[in-house]
This record gives sequence, C-alpha cells and structure tokens, in this order.
Amino acid sequence: MDHRGGVSLLTGWLPLSVFVLAAVAAAVVLLGRGRWLRIGLPVCLALGALAAWGADAEMGAQGVAGEPAPVMLWVWLGLTVATLIAAIVRFRSGRWRGRIVSVVAVPLLLVAALLVVNQWVGYYRTVQVAWSALTAGPLPNQTAQGDLPGLRDTVQKQGRVVPVDIPDDASGFAHRTEYVYLPPAWFTGKTPPALPAVEMIGGEFNTPADWIRLGSATQTADQYAAQHGGRAPILVFVDSGGSFNNDTECVDGPRGNSASHLTKDVRPYVISTFGAASDAAHWGVIGWSMGGTCAVDLTVMHPELFSAFGDIGGDLRPNAGNQAQTISRLFGGDASKWDAYDPQKVMAQHGAYQGVAGIFVDAAGHPGRPGGSGGPGGKPRQAGGQHPAGQWGGQGGGGGAGGRGYEPDPYSAGASQTLCAAMKKVDIACTVQASSHGHTWDSATQALTPVLATVAAHLTGTPAPAAH
Repeated sequence: MDHRGGVSLLTGWLPLSVFVLAAVAAAVVLLGRGRWLRIGLPVCLALGALAAWGADAEMGAQGVAGEPAPVMLWVWLGLTVATLIAAIVRFRSGRWRGRIVSVVAVPLLLVAALLVVNQWVGYYRTVQVAWSALTAGPLPNQTAQGDLPGLRDTVQKQGRVVPVDIPDDASGFAHRTEYVYLPPAWFTGKTPPALPAVEMIGGEFNTPADWIRLGSATQTADQYAAQHGGRAPILVFVDSGGSFNNDTECVDGPRGNSASHLTKDVRPYVISTFGAASDAAHWGVIGWSMGGTCAVDLTVMHPELFSAFGDIGGDLRPNAGNQAQTISRLFGGDASKWDAYDPQKVMAQHGAYQGVAGIFVDAAGHPGRPGGSGGPGGKPRQAGGQHPAGQWGGQGGGGGAGGRGYEPDPYSAGASQTLCAAMKKVDIACTVQASSHGHTWDSATQALTPVLATVAAHLTGTPAPAAH
C-alpha cells in the first residue's frame, strides 16, 4: 500500500468540488425574495455567525490547538447553522426541488468543514488512507500473532505488523489494540534474535495505527532494513491515550496511567513475547508532536529503560492548555507532579547521564507552519501546515491562519534548542534538525527517515548518519 498515492483530500479536484457544491447548495436554500430576503436571511446569517463565534471561543478556551483555525472553518460552520435554520423554517412552504436541496445542503456543508479541518491538520492525505482508517482495514503486511510460528526461519523481504493486546496489569490503563513491527531479520533462525526496540508515539489526537497509516513508518523501517541486511529495530506502536482525543501527554494522572503503561506494561511484554533486547542501551522512543514531548520525557525520566529518543515537533514540557489548565487536567491540581514531568527539572535533578542520546526535528517558525510557534494554548500539535491558497478551504502558508494575533507559544517556541542545550549540560548527546514541511503528518513522515536512522544507530552501536 502506497500511503502517498490516491485521490488527495488536501488539494486538487475533490476538495474544490465539495466546496463549490456546498456553496451552491447553501445559496439555493438561503436565498429568496421579498420579506425573507429582508428579514429571514439576515437572521439566519446572524445566528450562523454567532454559532461560529461560539465554537471558536470554546476551542480557544479548551486549548485544543496552539494555532488559530483557518477562517474558512468558521465560515463553513456558520453557513451550516444558517442553512439548517433556513431549511427548517422554509421546508413546508418550499417546492419539492428546494426540499431535496435543503436535505443535501447541510451534510455537504459539514463535509466541507471537515475537509478544512483535515487540510489544517494534514491528517488524511488521500481518500484511500481515510477509508482504510475509518473502516479499520488491515495494515500493510498485517499478520496475526498466531501465524508467526509458521513464518519462523524464513526469508522475509518486508517486515510484518502484528496486532497485540498487551495486558495492563501494572498500570490499569485501558487501551486500544497496539501494534508491533517485526523486521525481516526477526524471522531468521530457529529463535528470534535479540533486536533493539523503539516505542512509537503519535500526536494528541491519535490511534496506535497512525504512525503506520499516516506516517508510513513501516515503509521507512523496511527501507532501513533493506540497507542493513534485514536488520532494524522492532517498532512498537503504542496507545498513549486510550481513546482518540484523550490527551494524556504520557503522564500518570486523572486521564490515566499512560506513563506506567508505556514503561511497565509495553516494554516487558515486547521483551518476553518477541525476544527484544532487554537492556536500556537497546531501547528508544520516537514521537511526533505530543509524542515528541513524550519521547524526551520518558528517556530523561527513565534512563534505566531507554537510551535514545527522537522528538519530532514536540513541546518544552507536557501541557494540556495554559499552565493552570495543564496542572488541573493532567495532574489533578498538583503542581509538584507537573514539575516531576518537566524534562529540564528532571535533568537538573538527575545530573550527568551515561550513554543517552537523541535527535530533535524542529518545524517551528518554518514555512508551512502558520503563526510561527503556536498559540496561547501551548499546543502546536497537529495544527498548521496549511496548503496552497486558491482552494476554498485553504489559507496559504506562513501568514498566521485566521490572523487573530495569537501570541508565541511558550511551550513550543524554541523547545528543541532549549532542551538540547540543557541536555548537553548533563552529557546527553543531541542534535537539532530543522524541517520546512510544517507541523503536519507530512512533516513527521519526512522526518522519520533521519530520526529512525539516528536512533537505530545509537541502539545498535553503528555510526550515526551525517546530519542534513
């Protein structure tokens, strides 16, 4: 499966067609004559604008994203509400053709709004990827765990993805199905070799399969393996949230014991079930957006478990809004627990590390990431990465989507440089690379190749690739 092929949901004829059809349908329902044009239409539009303003305000209050949403998102949502009200009021008195259009218009407008959201976050690149994810279709080279013995001591040209149900005995963290990528070298010989392993963590809004469906992680791992005689780390696609929108930031708190799950459930299970190497020198963490924050935190907090990290677009520390919101939502109001997960404070308290290294990929402030470094909610996450102007759902890059004067995000602005500087003071080797692909899954996909190569080099003791 080529995740980069198919009909684009981000640019091209499909989004534009939906936007045009939705606008025409809304016009048919909303426009009229006489008293309706003087009174009914202005009232519907005013109510739609009020609904859009309320949704924007609520989004800002909840700190859902660190950057303002595209203006066109609120335009489509306002039109949806206005059209719905007009359709209800005029349904009985309208002609049958108008009634049919009114039934179709609202769903079309909602689809247009969803397309704008998808363009904003860069989540589903194509129709095919979206359909596979929404229907829970099989992943590339997915293999049942029970079929692995039959593949033992065979030659595999590509790795296999195995769904696993990892017990939560240590953490009590309710989680979804997780996945393990086994490289070709795992299948050679009578028993599995003790390969290094890497936990893979996605963004705030995520499923454990996102790195595979959206980030092409197994394709990247297969390419790495092909260049290294079939050997690559075992990749563990973990569930850090338990549900799609549960922002745990990989900490133990009111939203669940995510940190304990990743350290006390996942790691021992992969070692015992798949024969992965057990010492910290052969374990790492790679994360995107929120997952990047998690990767740094897990490594500096648990050097006895992990020795390498890859942070792609992460923050300075765990956050779920502003400081007060974060302490309340993630730590039940206990500020000392927030300090306990602050990587800079953890490193300062720990002192010198031995054998720990990592790589940062920083997209903040680069073209394609509107508004620079995020907004007051402190959550760059998957927001940003606007697509070319000219589509009715797009804003164009680099201009600060929405133009509402969001302030620089104190949690993400310069986070990579700040953290790497602090790491060097405690003997953690780190590098920072810039990305011009914006804060989207495209950015994560592009960055994973050098990040995986760097982390794998550290875990296997091979020379690291040259920085670009």
